[in-house]
Amino acid sequence: MPQAEEMGQITTLNNRWSNCRIGITGASGSLGRALTQKLRSRGAVVIGLTHGPIPSAEPSDDAPQEWVQWKCSQEASLKSTLVSLDVLVINHGINPQGRQTPKDIKAALEVNALSSWRLMELFESLALKAEPSIRPRELWVNTSEAEIQPALSPTYEISKRLIGQLVSLRWNNLTSNQRKVFKIRKLVLGPFRSELNPIGLMSADLVASQIVQQANLGLNLIIVTPNPLTYLLMPLTELGRMIYSRLLGSGSKDNQ
Repeated sequence: MPQAEEMGQITTLNNRWSNCRIGITGASGSLGRALTQKLRSRGAVVIGLTHGPIPSAEPSDDAPQEWVQWKCSQEASLKSTLVSLDVLVINHGINPQGRQTPKDIKAALEVNALSSWRLMELFESLALKAEPSIRPRELWVNTSEAEIQPALSPTYEISKRLIGQLVSLRWNNLTSNQRKVFKIRKLVLGPFRSELNPIGLMSADLVASQIVQQANLGLNLIIVTPNPLTYLLMPLTELGRMIYSRLLGSGSKDNQ
């Protein structure tokens, strides 16, 4: 019987993403493609949300089955797509590197933080209004370890700190009833090789594998980095934010 239980657990784990509809912003980037490949191999249906033209290349394992175009500031246009998703992965972003002009600051804040926040709000509202399902809708937000540590790009760091704190704020204020139908996962990632960072220490494939593995384990705070300090500092940061929120009485109470 123990062997049968173990086999049942493995089957459940393997089927976790089967027929699950997952939308990924930044799906044409290195991490987006790697996540698409990992999730599709587990039976998921991936919808790529892209700012650019829809790729016309031959279908491949790391390409979404569906593509949808959108633009920052026009998040509401995605409503019909988001309402059909089981999981939304917010993964798009820009890195101005060392540039710190008002134009660069505005672009980084808009793309990395404000656009992500609007998508978060929209997806959460749709999830909370949806008919009850077997599993909660999930929102995954890639904030980067630049949220708490230098990334040699001040403008990028500011935008990531903003979206990171917004995710924590929302995370800490969901009621227990809301958590039954809506789950937030934060992805805190170290430097991986991509167009934004060609000298990253990790491969996008490794990062994607770790993200999916940790999600399978049920972790809400997913950390993938070669920097051991992040594994200590990030949980402490989240704990501090949670205590701060509760001390101020801003945490929402359960619905009566």
